[in-house]
Amino acid sequence: MPVGEYPRYVALGDSQTEGLGDGDDIGGLRGWADRLAELIAGGNPDLLYANLAVRGRLAGQVRAEQLAPALAMRPDLATVVAGVNDVLRPRFDADEVAAHLEAMYGALRGQGARVATLTFPDVSRITPLARPLAHRVLALNDRIREAAGRHGVVVAETSHHAVVTDPRLWSPDRLHASPLGHERIAAAMAHALELPGSDDSWTRPLPDGRTPSALRAAGAELRWAGSFLGPWLVRRIRGRSSGDGRRAKRPALLPVAALAEEPS
Repeated sequence: MPVGEYPRYVALGDSQTEGLGDGDDIGGLRGWADRLAELIAGGNPDLLYANLAVRGRLAGQVRAEQLAPALAMRPDLATVVAGVNDVLRPRFDADEVAAHLEAMYGALRGQGARVATLTFPDVSRITPLARPLAHRVLALNDRIREAAGRHGVVVAETSHHAVVTDPRLWSPDRLHASPLGHERIAAAMAHALELPGSDDSWTRPLPDGRTPSALRAAGAELRWAGSFLGPWLVRRIRGRSSGDGRRAKRPALLPVAALAEEPS
């Protein structure tokens, strides 16, 4: 199959793939996977696209809930992006998470799909309070590369570029990409997949912005902790997830042209 010609694309994952940070639940979510589908459709207007991602899902849940439906659609291209929710849990086992990811890579590749994934940025450069998690992200990235290498999975190495930790690429909760961030992720995936017209421009830094003073930066950290970290910890203590009761936003293969007709 020529590069970029994918009749069926299925996205598996959690909130980033669902599109949190790019739109909202009232007007609709877009996200990098939708944006990638649109890029593919630029050269293949007959593309069919499904997005099975649900926010809050751990890698094991993505495997248990999304892999079988994805395989049933017999995708020509699949993206598998998960593991950050595992990193945030008190008990984190990089090998266990990687085993779930590798099982999905292997099953999709075994059916003939081209599979793509990505590595994650250093979270401590996005929010200093997350510094204790940095080694977890590095460990997960290493295992993603290893598993991807064993199965011929394409890896968009977003972790290698300083721009991915620019605050302007992140939403106020610092867990999800902003619209600009989702745009860059889609461009990174397109580049890794060697889609026609793609290039490495996504790696370039944004124009210089204003650097906040130390006092403003400290205040921003406190506001973030109160507005986002606190509620997140409460949900964890209560055993709840942001994805409880939610379903995939696009559970069936549909023409990408239908995205323009959906709320945005």
